[in-house]
Amino acid sequence: MSASSKKKLRNSQDGSKLTERQVAEQKESKKLKLYTAAFVVVLVVMVVVALTVGITQSISNSGIRERKSVAMTVGDETVSSAQMSYYFVDYVRNYYSQNSSYLQFMMDPSAALDSQVYNPETGETWADFLLGMAQDNVRSIYALSTAAEDAGYTLSETEEASIENTISNMRLYAQIYGFSDVDSYLQAMYGKGSTEESYREYCRRSALASSYYNAHAESLTYDDAALREAEKDSFDSYSSFTYNSYYMSVSKFLEGGTTDENGTTVYSDEEKAAASAAAEAAVKTLTDAETITSLEALDDAIAALSINQGTETPVTSSSYTDKLYTSIDSDVAAWLAGNRKEGDLTAIPRTSVSTDDSGAEVTSTTGYYIVWYTGRNDNLEPLDNVRHILVAFEGGTTDENGVTTYSDEEKAAAKTQAEDILAQWESGDRTEDSFAALATEKTDDTASAESGGLYEDISPASNYVASFKNWAVDNSRKVGDTGIVETEYGYHVMYYCGESALTYRDSMIANNLKNADMQTWYDALLEAWTVVPGETKYLPLSMTLA
Repeated sequence: MSASSKKKLRNSQDGSKLTERQVAEQKESKKLKLYTAAFVVVLVVMVVVALTVGITQSISNSGIRERKSVAMTVGDETVSSAQMSYYFVDYVRNYYSQNSSYLQFMMDPSAALDSQVYNPETGETWADFLLGMAQDNVRSIYALSTAAEDAGYTLSETEEASIENTISNMRLYAQIYGFSDVDSYLQAMYGKGSTEESYREYCRRSALASSYYNAHAESLTYDDAALREAEKDSFDSYSSFTYNSYYMSVSKFLEGGTTDENGTTVYSDEEKAAASAAAEAAVKTLTDAETITSLEALDDAIAALSINQGTETPVTSSSYTDKLYTSIDSDVAAWLAGNRKEGDLTAIPRTSVSTDDSGAEVTSTTGYYIVWYTGRNDNLEPLDNVRHILVAFEGGTTDENGVTTYSDEEKAAAKTQAEDILAQWESGDRTEDSFAALATEKTDDTASAESGGLYEDISPASNYVASFKNWAVDNSRKVGDTGIVETEYGYHVMYYCGESALTYRDSMIANNLKNADMQTWYDALLEAWTVVPGETKYLPLSMTLA
């Protein structure tokens, strides 16, 4: 091989080696590029995941979902989950507070509402049931508040101030319980998405609905012709009766019987007949006009019955004073409303209908009402009007059930203040106007402050605290009478304004007419407001009550 040929071969081999190294480098370079690309892809995915988690967490904490999701549609209005939470939580709390005496036996207040079955047949939970009730409440509030706005009805200054006072209390509670602001406190109470602004709107809408409803009710009036027409076919329904009554069950006269292994006692037809005969004999004894000449004689005869022996205290009749016709057993009421005179006495049988073995209906007497008539009241007395100044108790100790009690010293302090206020009024011109001015200035009853402490049309059936009501309706009361009355709220400095132009009887008739008219009006308002349930996963359905 020539030198030139060798040189070419070396050059060729060197070139080949270079080429191989370049190829290897290129392969490594490609690998690096592939690894780099893969890393970039992984990195991008990690960044996306991180951003997604961060954004999701941020959205979750921000309450955006609760404010944007639609929990229900009522009419043409949408209600967000955040808004619905106000209605749901407050409805649930109020519902439990008002019915806790029996609800505590039906549900566990410490367990989540959506974990407790309300209806075993359908599987409906307590959360489902209460949400449905809250939705009905929303429907009512939206229908009424919208009607108010359409009618140009607005809240009074006092009502607006009450809303702002509620918000102020929220700020105070937020500080007391260590929250940074009202929004944080509301979110702890109602869930994410709650804000001071939306809560104020919730309060305003609810207040507007309630105020408009009450204003419409107050606007309904009825003249004498309408009242007389309404009572024409139901005069007795608005009268009250004073009487005594004793119910005597035939079953108390049963003797003998056969008791089975389950503890159930069965009586033969002969034993039942004997009991009926004994009851009939007792009735004759209790209604014997020659021996039962007074209420005392009747009670003595009742106590002497064989079925009433062995009791610690003598068994007597029950006494009822001015009991309204509509609240009395219908058979008893019908007899009382007849042409009765004081001292009339009767036995009214109570019967039941059953089916015998042949399928025929059998009527049997299960007992008797023994009734003594004392008198009738057609409720023609006028209603009463009073003014008052409340001096509320201060301090107190609240127990675990939320019941606040006050010490003798705290009560004495309130009484002294009430006496000072009365003395202040007595030192002046002692007029109703001066009392009203003093009430506006000093009363702790915000509901009546603006009207000078005035409460009108008080009847024996009015829903006032007993001591307050009894002072107002006392028949011996004269215009200008004053006094101090204690209630669970504090001491009331009282002023008797006089009788109303409306009688108790007419007030009942008017209330019945008003209730019927209000129901018609209310149903018409609701008719256009259909409810369509929406997203519920952002609602606090797992809330507890303890």
